[in-house]
Amino acid sequence: MPFQDRRDAGRQLGRRLAPVAGRDVVVLGLPRGGVPVAAEVARAVGAPLDVVLVRKLGLPHRAELAMGAVGEDGVVVVNDDVVRAGRVDGGTFAEVEQRERAELDRRARQLRGDRSRLPLEGRTAVVVDDGVATGATARAACAVARAHGAARVVLAVPVGSPQALREIAPVVDEVVCLESPRRFTAVGQAYGDFRPTADEEVLGLLRRPAPVLPAVTPIPRDDDVVADAGPDGLPGHLTVPGHAGGLVVFAHGSGSGRRSPRNRLVAEVLQRAGLATLLVDLLDPAEETDRRPVFDVTLLAGRLAAVARWVAAEPACTALPRGYFGASAGAAAALVAAAGDGSVRAVVSRGGRPDLAGPALADVRAPTLLVVGGHDQQVLELNREAQTRLGCRNRLAVVPGASHLFEEPGTLQVVAELARDWFATYLAGPGNPGPPARRRADQPAE
Repeated sequence: MPFQDRRDAGRQLGRRLAPVAGRDVVVLGLPRGGVPVAAEVARAVGAPLDVVLVRKLGLPHRAELAMGAVGEDGVVVVNDDVVRAGRVDGGTFAEVEQRERAELDRRARQLRGDRSRLPLEGRTAVVVDDGVATGATARAACAVARAHGAARVVLAVPVGSPQALREIAPVVDEVVCLESPRRFTAVGQAYGDFRPTADEEVLGLLRRPAPVLPAVTPIPRDDDVVADAGPDGLPGHLTVPGHAGGLVVFAHGSGSGRRSPRNRLVAEVLQRAGLATLLVDLLDPAEETDRRPVFDVTLLAGRLAAVARWVAAEPACTALPRGYFGASAGAAAALVAAAGDGSVRAVVSRGGRPDLAGPALADVRAPTLLVVGGHDQQVLELNREAQTRLGCRNRLAVVPGASHLFEEPGTLQVVAELARDWFATYLAGPGNPGPPARRRADQPAE
């Protein structure tokens, strides 16, 4: 047996999840059996523990087989194959759903009492169960976490059916599973002790104070670096002020790089506000000369993601929440990279081309600020159109009297202050407060 009991499984799972420690995580256990596992995971990563409440919709006359599941906030997941095989009509399904939703409400009152659920907006939700068989309950739990505003959803289980895990993978950001035997028969096959978990144990675990990891103080730095990305590494400059509250990685536009005076001015304003900055060349000199890679958003986004992984492993930056500042095509690269990485907390675009991000705009969850010069009419219209496709909290700020490069006196300082305030709110602050703002927020900068 791979696991002695649920707590042993949770300790092993916690070791696998160690990299998420310190990344604004909430661990959500599925009652009852998932909570002892989740409690050990929460202890390992230093995160608060809550429950995510769902109910399996059992097939009539064969209740152990899930034809779907219901979750809080009206979430319903349907296992179409089971419904078809069981010849379940709409009325029968609705009857089972109504019964299980009533039980869901009762369980919420019993387990939470007067406690409010932990907020998930802008955070990483790690959904934990003791195992996955059909996957319907796990899918419902992940859908609930997403509906509550989680920026990133990770499903973590000690054991799971290979087929169920494959079906769940596309609807979450990451699946972590320790054991997935080819001849999967039941979750309990992986446990030496798989006795039912009592409500009293669940309540006791939920009442425990949240674990606290030792605080990590960033190590001040101000030096040239070579990021482990690109064919031969990418040169950059990393600045980490003492007591930094976050890290901003710059994605430069065409014809600029780590020595760009415009980006250096913005970086200095951010540094004075207590933010670390990394200015890095995403292209080598030959690629810049060729010009074709300058607008290759896929290439730039891949380089930016690789740079972000490299800097996250640097001792001075490991615990810092991360954001992106992009210009021109670099803004599109920042948005594409953010769409594929739920740990990115904020994005700012200066005179950017977010439209070049294409379908990725709908998948961006990081709060996004688009800054455009009032005289840059063509780019302004492209930003307005792209803003309608963003699926995150966003704002379009127009700087009066500014052209595309913000060369007019004082206009670049306005950009820097807008970026500083945006990152201070969403990067160095407690996270994204509230649901995404999809309406257009076209507002001139003061």
